[in-house]
Amino acid sequence: MNRVFLFKQRQLILAGVALGSLIGAAPAFAAEQPADVEVPAVAAEDAGEAGEAIVVTASRRRDEDVQDVPVAISVISADALERRGDFTLGQIQQQVPSLQVFSFNPRNTNINIRGLGSNVALTNDGLENGVGFYIDNVYYGRVGLSQFDLVDLQSIEVLRGPQGTLFGKNTTSGVINITSRKPSFDPELSGEASIGNYGFRQVRASASAGILPDLLAVRISGAISGNDGFLFNKTTNTRAQNYRNESIRGQLLFTPDPDFEVRIIGDYAKQEQDHVLSVFADLHTTYANGATIPNNFALRAARFPGYTLPAFRPFDRIGEADSHYQSNMAGYGVSGEVNWDFGSAALTSITAYRWWDWNPANDGDSTSLPITTKAQQANRQRQFSQELRLASMGNRTVDYVIGAYYFWQVVKGYGATRYGSAAALWNLPAADQTLANAALNGFEANSTSTPETRTFALFGQTDWHMSDALTLTTGLRWTHEKKAGAFSQFWVDGADLSGFTAAQVTAINAIRTQFNPVTSFATKFSDNSLSGLVTLNWKVAPDASVYGSYSRGNKSGGLNLTALPAGIAPEVAPEKVDAFELGFKSRFLDRRATFNAAAFWTEIRDYQTAITEQVPNTVNVRQYIANIPKVRSRGVEGDLAFQASDSLSFTASASYTDAKYVEYANAPQAVENLNLGGIQDMSGKPLSGVPKFAWSVGADGNTPLGELGGRELSLYAHADYAHRSSFNTSATNSAWAQVPGFGIANARIGLKTDDGLWDLSVWARNLLNEDYFLNLSAGNTGVVTAQVGEPRTYGVTLRTRL
Repeated sequence: MNRVFLFKQRQLILAGVALGSLIGAAPAFAAEQPADVEVPAVAAEDAGEAGEAIVVTASRRRDEDVQDVPVAISVISADALERRGDFTLGQIQQQVPSLQVFSFNPRNTNINIRGLGSNVALTNDGLENGVGFYIDNVYYGRVGLSQFDLVDLQSIEVLRGPQGTLFGKNTTSGVINITSRKPSFDPELSGEASIGNYGFRQVRASASAGILPDLLAVRISGAISGNDGFLFNKTTNTRAQNYRNESIRGQLLFTPDPDFEVRIIGDYAKQEQDHVLSVFADLHTTYANGATIPNNFALRAARFPGYTLPAFRPFDRIGEADSHYQSNMAGYGVSGEVNWDFGSAALTSITAYRWWDWNPANDGDSTSLPITTKAQQANRQRQFSQELRLASMGNRTVDYVIGAYYFWQVVKGYGATRYGSAAALWNLPAADQTLANAALNGFEANSTSTPETRTFALFGQTDWHMSDALTLTTGLRWTHEKKAGAFSQFWVDGADLSGFTAAQVTAINAIRTQFNPVTSFATKFSDNSLSGLVTLNWKVAPDASVYGSYSRGNKSGGLNLTALPAGIAPEVAPEKVDAFELGFKSRFLDRRATFNAAAFWTEIRDYQTAITEQVPNTVNVRQYIANIPKVRSRGVEGDLAFQASDSLSFTASASYTDAKYVEYANAPQAVENLNLGGIQDMSGKPLSGVPKFAWSVGADGNTPLGELGGRELSLYAHADYAHRSSFNTSATNSAWAQVPGFGIANARIGLKTDDGLWDLSVWARNLLNEDYFLNLSAGNTGVVTAQVGEPRTYGVTLRTRL
């Protein structure tokens, strides 16, 4: 058996024994306040006593016990986030096995639930994500906005499956709904400071108070975090992947009447990061059948006597880019939410305007050679949304929610590609190097794109309580959408061609056209769609229910705003989703145990995906979006929580997802088979980016230690482990981009006073120092680059709450 595996297995066992020793030292029911009852990733908002209801609002737009909601939903409380130290969406996915977040950089972030939502390729500004991301009821149109630090949260709700009859923006694969803490009239002050290895530092604080008693309250929250980076660039002798995040959020709560409130929120976040620096993972000089790859990476490198091949040891965490790279962005916005309770019904209005500025820089070849010295796509995204909802209140035979929604968005894109002095010999060794160098050295092409979306929708949902045990839920949504956009690519720089003949100039321009053709076009379309759901929920016992549901979802069409090959339309057809789900929810052992499970089957026709293919008879690769005739995702998932005593609790979650391309006969060829033709049949093959198995376990324990300075002192510990099986991170299911399965262990142990005055803890993430890939990218030169997961990090955190 592998020695590394045995060593890590022993480490995991020792960590469990250590936690068990701490917990075992505590007598049952010793703590005055029991720990939160928490369904793994289905956590209580403030579940004081064991068995107390976990309240959610996003599921049916009113406060409900999550166990009474016939929806597969995971809820993560603020306490659960604190215990783990999670403050980014990428970290939170470890608590929800069916949630998968891929991030090449903030703009190129893709979120999947149950394997659906977006594919693993690069983001296209004209394509929407199937998973909706909301903060305080405001839909965020670009997923990059989700990559800032999350500040001062109340809870996170993850809903699986199509969500369109209750949410403003229609989504086909699920919703991530984040709620921040509201202003309070009673004074509050909390803060924390953390330091760790790799130069990690973080300060977070929040304060709230009433300005005018029972009339006006304010809340201010902020965070600053950063580190010195996990990668090293040997070419520039600098650290990389270092970052600095700054976030601030201000809120005003105006309550002129107990039944009327206005909440105004303004926020600003900024990120500066020296990334993306890819590392080299592998090199192939032959195709899968043994034939030599012409002009492969090794042959290209050999043409430069001073260049040494990379070591292809990705977990040395060393890259070699020679061009500037960065992932800088800023996001900011303002929203106003009005809630008016009439007694029999409540009216909600949410108005928001948001900005997102994305400023990247990339080394397009990842080597120390000046080949593609610039390859980037900047964005200026702006959005406005207005939502109105009317929801019934109290106990009725028929509960209802009706609403209207308007959304406008423009994503202005500014692309730039530039080539250096090594581009000609690297890409075109057989060409006349005088002409090839004149064509490419210093040649730069820019592009602009302007996808614009206008959406108007009417939606509604009813819950008919046919009896105390039986409820029928129906929902309907009508959406009208207009999309328009233009794309233009043009040359902005290049060598002076005045000394060349007309024939030579023609040849030079042909090379430039091969790499970045001059093109310009505009397109627009409108679409009307109808979606809905029907769910039957049967409460078979006071603490047990079963439900079945069918949903029809629609995802609007896309805009193909890029340099398109002949025969590819600038419009992409909308998706049509049919989703079936059977679920079971239960509480037992005097409500100290919770077990929920669901089986699902989802089929999508005209699945929207990004295509990456080699341009025939060239060294160039192009990307665009298109429709796949049919994909399917089916599987089962379950959550278990057990409050063994007031001082000990356990959680477990697992999902099995069988996602595949049902019909996909004309897929781009995987790079290892390009000598067999440019097309492959991927029908029946696994959907990219989806681990078949994912699971997580966790444990929390605490024990009182007596008094210190007149305050009760307790010792607490948390440990969790999350595992994902192997998955592929290429749009072609290339064998060279198959990411091996991996597991991540985290732990925290601390001392705190029960009144929260101070809390001191030490923690570790990736405790066992697991080496794992976030993604693998296989190039047509046979080289494989990677982004690797963070190594073991550890540190100390001091918290206080007044």
